[in-house]
Amino acid sequence: MTSEPDIAIIGAGAAGIGAARHLADSGLSVVLLEALDRAGGRAFTHITQAGPLDLGCGWLHTAERNPWVGIAEQTGMPVDRRPSAWGMQYKDLGFSPAERQAAGEEYERWTDRLANAPPANDRASDALDPTGRWTGYIQALSGFINGVETEQLSARDFSAYDEASSDNNWRLPRGYGTLITASLPGQAPFHSNTPVTAVDMSGPRVRLDTPSGSIDARAVIVTLSTNVLAGGAVSWPSALDPWRDAANRLPLGHNEKLFLEISGPNPFEPETHVIGNPRDPRTGSYYIRPFGYAVVECYLGGAGARAAATDGTPAAFDHAIGELAALFGNSVRSCLRPLIASDWAHAATIGGAYSHALPGEAGARSVLARPFENRLFFAGEATEHGFFSTAHGAYLSGVRAAREALDALGAGSPSA
Repeated sequence: MTSEPDIAIIGAGAAGIGAARHLADSGLSVVLLEALDRAGGRAFTHITQAGPLDLGCGWLHTAERNPWVGIAEQTGMPVDRRPSAWGMQYKDLGFSPAERQAAGEEYERWTDRLANAPPANDRASDALDPTGRWTGYIQALSGFINGVETEQLSARDFSAYDEASSDNNWRLPRGYGTLITASLPGQAPFHSNTPVTAVDMSGPRVRLDTPSGSIDARAVIVTLSTNVLAGGAVSWPSALDPWRDAANRLPLGHNEKLFLEISGPNPFEPETHVIGNPRDPRTGSYYIRPFGYAVVECYLGGAGARAAATDGTPAAFDHAIGELAALFGNSVRSCLRPLIASDWAHAATIGGAYSHALPGEAGARSVLARPFENRLFFAGEATEHGFFSTAHGAYLSGVRAAREALDALGAGSPSA
């Protein structure tokens, strides 16, 4: 391992890879340190007999402005631009067109109030209609989008994301995780299974302690999740307490994915979608046979994902099968088999899904993004103002931190 690089990057997820790619032609020595046994972070494509399945990020959100689209095209990785089946309810099962319209209109009124007449306390739940019939539906959507229900959500923060994003959501048949991990630049040595346990800034260089030895870098780019930053896995100088406090105000929400394998005769048609119970905040969103694969992708958020973390994966699979049986008939139980599931909540080096700002704490993103002593630079989706909670937001934050580090070292921007 290079013991005295110019720049060390902590974390090889989308942000760390974005930083490394920007630094690749800078002429500086760069190393990436990753606690996991793989690159990608919250981007992870698992290869199964049914096909490549994304246990983390799976959609190229706001695709017309998503830098991963261009990276995929440059590398020859196919991009599926077909419209998503989200928002559709296959054969109107359990959710009639009139109900979908009413629920959608109530959701739109809520988001409009958040943007144009936000609650004084910035708590998104205070903009809910107290007489509304679809609060459970809105809470479920908040769980899918934010990883948390509206009581724990900043209205200002949510509106920033809602304004920045578009409805153009594309996919990668080979997997988003496949693209991100394949995008590691060869110029930067990558060290997996190398968690940073302590950061020491008392000397002229930044000293990083790892189980494999210490590294002394001129500058360090930190891309750790907010839960890890705020937690006790890394020993930080006390001067960084404001950054760790900001991370604590941007906790990771709860989102998990379950995949059910389909076998035998069944009623499941490719590229269709249902929401399990639109009145239940714990409900799952079920994308059926994506790319024609013989699977159902079960997406859980907020209360549903917390229940999966608390009750265990077998119980989460049972709940998902039960919701599908309630819609398609009890006979589908015989053709659905648990295949694979994520467990981001218990991933010690990550600790959850993606960040949300607590009520009144949207400004914490700017605090977390500030450089420290022009030697420590912070990236990751939580440091983005509009594209937080996305892999492209993480990538853009890595590029921004790399530019800051180059400027601080007097290296300027690379030519490429």
